[in-house]
Amino acid sequence: MIGRRGAVGLGAAALAAGTLAAPAVRAQAEARTLRFIPHAPLANLDPIWGTQYVVRNAAMLVWDTLYGIDSRLEPKPQMAEGHERSDDGRVWTIRLRPGLRFHDGEPVRGTDVVASLERWMVRDPMGQSIRALLTELSAPDDRTIRLVLAAPFPRLLLALGSIGAPCAFIMPERIARTDPFVQIDEAVGSGPMRFRKDEWDPAARALFERFDGYQPRDEPPDWTSGGKRIAVDRIEWIVRTDPAAAVAALQAGEIDWWEQVAPDHAPVLRRDRQIAIDIADPMGNIGSLRFNHLHPPFNDVRARRAVAMVVDQADYMRAVVGDDDVLWRRAPSFFTPDTPLYSDAGGEILSGPRDLEGARALLAQSGYDGRPITLLVAEDVGPLKAMGQVTHRLLRQLGCAVDYVVTDWGTVARRRAVKAPPAEGGWNIFHTWHAGVDCASPAGYTAIRTNGDDAWFGWPSDPEIERLREIWFAATTPAEEKAAVAALNRASMAFMTWVPTGLFMAYQAWRRTVGGIVRAPLPLFWGVTKA
Repeated sequence: MIGRRGAVGLGAAALAAGTLAAPAVRAQAEARTLRFIPHAPLANLDPIWGTQYVVRNAAMLVWDTLYGIDSRLEPKPQMAEGHERSDDGRVWTIRLRPGLRFHDGEPVRGTDVVASLERWMVRDPMGQSIRALLTELSAPDDRTIRLVLAAPFPRLLLALGSIGAPCAFIMPERIARTDPFVQIDEAVGSGPMRFRKDEWDPAARALFERFDGYQPRDEPPDWTSGGKRIAVDRIEWIVRTDPAAAVAALQAGEIDWWEQVAPDHAPVLRRDRQIAIDIADPMGNIGSLRFNHLHPPFNDVRARRAVAMVVDQADYMRAVVGDDDVLWRRAPSFFTPDTPLYSDAGGEILSGPRDLEGARALLAQSGYDGRPITLLVAEDVGPLKAMGQVTHRLLRQLGCAVDYVVTDWGTVARRRAVKAPPAEGGWNIFHTWHAGVDCASPAGYTAIRTNGDDAWFGWPSDPEIERLREIWFAATTPAEEKAAVAALNRASMAFMTWVPTGLFMAYQAWRRTVGGIVRAPLPLFWGVTKA
């Protein structure tokens, strides 16, 4: 029996032990939480409905794909155990790995895969190509998926593993049956992290927790292929639209990893011994001035070419990256420089002398009547804000009236989907960028398409460009592929689908207590550790 004095003494000892242990417990909890600043707020979580990279990046944690892409841009099995292809290339049979489960505990079945691929095929360029050839997509059993095509599609596995948004993420059938033009309202995934929707503030924060039921492949990770082993319990995405606040948070240890460092702040971070800084993606990004082809004035090619005649890529890129010339280069092309298929055929309109007077004359010939041009600018995403400011000045120099709509990226993403005239809630121009890995070939290159109502935002229509794209898909040798890309680039420049504003790269920064961060086209959280 313990007397009152003994009990008090034990209580005091326990309290003291608890007090001493508390810092250690807190430190351990801190080491199990990775805090990350994404390049933009996470405004929605439907990776099929749109093409926002920030949504794709979050979705990579929540959902998985049948195949992944490695650093050599080759598809490798991910959820798939393997596949068989018929001798004529028309029948594909894909077998799922055993033990795959969704976050609600339900097994991943072949019917889930079928519904997911059907939804994805409506929105993705390569998916659309597959859908046009598809004669059967079925699930003979819970672990088998069968695709039968009217003609061979050699790049099927590349399409299923593509990291270009939208990706072929696998969702439960009940969610995947959602209209692809309507956002899903559940984030039940098949990937290594659960999304905590109850703690989501689209303007400020998103939280992901490790899913213990996830079974990573028994292979080293390589981009989105291999074993996706998460070393922390929680990943918090914290929005910091003020770069100075982001720098301060990183230096204070409140943030572990900053996806896209504002260039002006890179020198400060380099001087901090507790912080590492490096190029995030050496393939870079191609800046885009995107036109709406449905409404005046840019439904006329002369108006689109008039803008291109005065675009100086150096102005745009220096606005984006500042004076750090390591981070940008001219790229009079829709394709990624220093990649095997690169061509600047037809790019003289961007690389030649700027011609303001000629551009004004051409704009007048297009019938431009002085109505305001609605320019959507996302002020909470640094590169987009910078490009928007340059375009605003450029349009004024051309003599255009400008409806300069400065808002957040989530609002731009919603409004750019509106086909109504600008005066009724639509738009004329918005800015974005396309990852260099997506622009290395026509394969999954959403922005190069000109298939009218089924095209990406802006809805350009040009059958000749679509024909040239199909020639590339049919090419059987590297020489044929390169010639097809040159013809495609030339035609796209003549049509001026949109204006490439140059190639830029970005720095990422992280505290040296964090390990495993790699150069890649998107932030990869598997293999990342925190001391």
